[in-house]
Formats: sequence, C-alpha cells, structure tokens
Amino acid sequence: MDYLENYRQTHTHPMNKLTHSIGIPMIVVSLVVVFFDWHWGLGLFVLGWILQFVGHIFEGKPPAFFSNPLYLFVGVVWWFKKTFGLNKESSESKKPL
Repeated sequence: MDYLENYRQTHTHPMNKLTHSIGIPMIVVSLVVVFFDWHWGLGLFVLGWILQFVGHIFEGKPPAFFSNPLYLFVGVVWWFKKTFGLNKESSESKKPL
C-alpha cells in the first residue's frame, strides 16, 4: 500500500478530516508567515497542530507521522489533492475507455 492510500485509510473520521483540512494549510502557511510576522506565524503553527491532534482524538489513532516522519509531507499532498479534486477516483473516472 502506498503512503497516500495508507494516510486515507487512517484518516476516516469526518471530524478528523475537517480538522486536518483546516490545520494542514494553517501549518503550511505559518512556515511562510513566520518570516514576515513572527507572532502570526507562530499562532497559526500552534493552532494548526492543535487542530491536528484534536482530530486524532476523534479518530482514535495516533498521527501517522509518529510511525514515519514522511507522513508530515503526505498529509500536505492529501490536503492538496482533496482540496483541488485531484484524487485517484476522479482521475480514473476521466480515463477514456
């Protein structure tokens, strides 16, 4: 099983998906904002991570990056594909017969 599919299967609770959909972009944006406004960057970073961990309380599973730090990047890819509709199912349904 690839990393993204494993990530999808371990992030199934609707509340976890919601908190990740908000928290992941907050963390990513914070990494840029911190260079311009330290307080805002730090605030976004901390709040984003709080949302991540709250989501995992609902999921009942530890964050995937606890087992492999690569999942820190996989989460960003998951968010990007989810947000912009680039998931496996939609790309397969567009393939010609």
